Amino acid sequence: MYTLTEIETPELYDLVLASSDGDSKAQICLNQGGRLSNLVFKNIQILANYKPSTYKENYASAVLFPFANRIKDGEYTFKDSKFKLDCNEIDKNNALHGLVYNKTFTPITSVLTSDYASVTLQYKDDGKAKGFPFKFNIQLTYTLNENGIILSIKVVNKDKKAFPFTLGWHPYFNSKNLENSSLSFRSNTKYVFDNQQIISGTTHTDIEMPFQLRDIKLDNGYQLKTNEIEFSTPEYNFNIRSSTKENFLQLYTPDLPNAIAIEPMTGAADNFNNKIGLQTLQPSDTYNVKWNMAIETLTTKTNQLIN
Repeated sequence: MYTLTEIETPELYDLVLASSDGDSKAQICLNQGGRLSNLVFKNIQILANYKPSTYKENYASAVLFPFANRIKDGEYTFKDSKFKLDCNEIDKNNALHGLVYNKTFTPITSVLTSDYASVTLQYKDDGKAKGFPFKFNIQLTYTLNENGIILSIKVVNKDKKAFPFTLGWHPYFNSKNLENSSLSFRSNTKYVFDNQQIISGTTHTDIEMPFQLRDIKLDNGYQLKTNEIEFSTPEYNFNIRSSTKENFLQLYTPDLPNAIAIEPMTGAADNFNNKIGLQTLQPSDTYNVKWNMAIETLTTKTNQLIN
């Protein structure tokens, strides 16, 4: 049977989903926005250990809502009304990564079977956030199974007014050797950014796939032509498949060696202003997105070839 355990410290409250043999574990931090703080799959470390950088600085694995990426100067207009968000990216004067990354989520349901473990967390917002005066509920469901992990997100508009939104996920992945790793995705459009990391235009891209990560620094955004992203490393490969029709990707290589942020999103940077991928959720309506990460370890692949 898969298991679910709780780990509580003076500062953090975590849940851990684990396979029956203990070789796969997904750790979820409830009071850091319900983020996936650690993932080991078949004894392979999938998520990067970002220490000594802190979550407040790196937003590692944060769920991004009601906006993904940045909003220029924290300002936007919706239905002829102007709004001003707090600018938590001080050096660039932007609102960054939404409003739920630092909220405390509450577990509401869990399912444990011999095939998988699943837990659903919820955060209810009262609509009093500066710059986003709309009530909403957001639920995160993490499912760990023998194929990988799935993050499903459900948003419900509990307000009497419609609101704008996009969603994103901000995981950093570990590679034993990033120089010998690659990405594969389909895109013709790369975004050009100004010194605030706000989109100032687009350029055509014809990157040869797989996209080799040798001797390269990234802080790039793309509009995808499909709903799939693949990452290959010396120890494991994965495929992230999104349930949405419109898909966007942000890639970032931090100063930390052998780590890369691969961020699937439903909209581009500054989407509240440029409307790229922006959606509107009507009162009482629900929006769902699922990111399914299928993971293949090198051991798994070798065994398949032998058999």
